[in-house]
Parts: sequence; structure tokens; C-alpha cells
Amino acid sequence: MQKLSIVVAIAWIAIFSCAQQSQVKSNPGEPLLKPAAKDREKLEWLNLVEAAARLQTQKKPVMIDLYTNWCTWCKVMDKKTYTNSDLVKYVSDKFYPVKLDAETKEILNWKGRQFKFRADYRVNEFAVYLSGGNLAFPTTIILPADGSAPQAIPGYLKPEEMELILKYFGEGYFGKISFTEFQQKFKPTWK
Repeated sequence: MQKLSIVVAIAWIAIFSCAQQSQVKSNPGEPLLKPAAKDREKLEWLNLVEAAARLQTQKKPVMIDLYTNWCTWCKVMDKKTYTNSDLVKYVSDKFYPVKLDAETKEILNWKGRQFKFRADYRVNEFAVYLSGGNLAFPTTIILPADGSAPQAIPGYLKPEEMELILKYFGEGYFGKISFTEFQQKFKPTWK
């Protein structure tokens, strides 16, 4: 019985001292253990107005996360895909990332056109335009830097699936070689 008490006491001391060592001096009320830096990385999302303004100074593709508040897979993609450190760095460098609620009631302006909420469809006309009328959530939309038509990729995408798509547009292959040809030569590096 005494040996068991000593083992429990040693285990308790070890746990307590590990927690003390891993504690970063912080404000009172902050958790003792902070998440790893990789888990904290997030994209700095823009709105359409900000993306349009930045396009005036530097041409880059725009990546739009078309979501709804009720979409479970949209939330999973936010949590698992858009926090991947490789994806965050790449998108921040090569794209203007925009997060857009497909059901926004705001009047949206894009390239001289106004898009309004359609109560009969419960969606903003801009979401219909971006997706070519094939609404699914989430949908990743790429607006190529050359100004050509939006490219909609519906469904949940893992980071390694996004890498193929993002690098096709981000490295300037869109419009130069077919996606199939690019895909055959592509070597993924994200996990």
C-alpha cells in the first residue's frame, strides 16, 4: 500500500512539474498549455472590397471560401484545412483569400455589377454567379488572375487536395496546360 502511495505521489509530482515547465508566462486566466504554433495559424481573410482594392495594385488569383453558417463541412474545413501551416503560408503569398457567406443579405459589388440577396432562393446572386448555379457548401472558388471565369470546386477539401488546386492556379499553370496534365506531373508535399 505504501509503495502504491509513493508511485502515485511521484506520478503527481512529475505531472505537476511538467505542467509548470511548459507554462509560458502569460496573463492570468490563460491556459497553462498553449496549442502548438502550427495549430494556431489561420488565414487572414479579406472581404470583396478589400480583395478588389488589392487587385488594383497587384494581380493575383482570388480564392473564395463560399460557405453557409449551417454547413457542418464548412466548419470542418475551417478547422482542419484552413489552419494547415503549409496552406496558410502558400495562400497568404499567392492569393487574395476571401471568406463569403453565400446567404449574405448584403449587396455585393464585383467588377461593376451588383449582386443582391434572393429571398426566393435564400442565397445571394453572387454565390450563384461564382458557382455557375451549382450551389454546394463548402465550395472553393478560384478567380484566376487573368480575369477569366470563376472556377468552382465543390465539397470538403483536405489540405493535400487543396495543394493540387492551389498550385495549379498559384504557380501560373492555369490557361497554359490542362489540369489533367498538371495533375499527372504533380508531386504533393503538404500533409
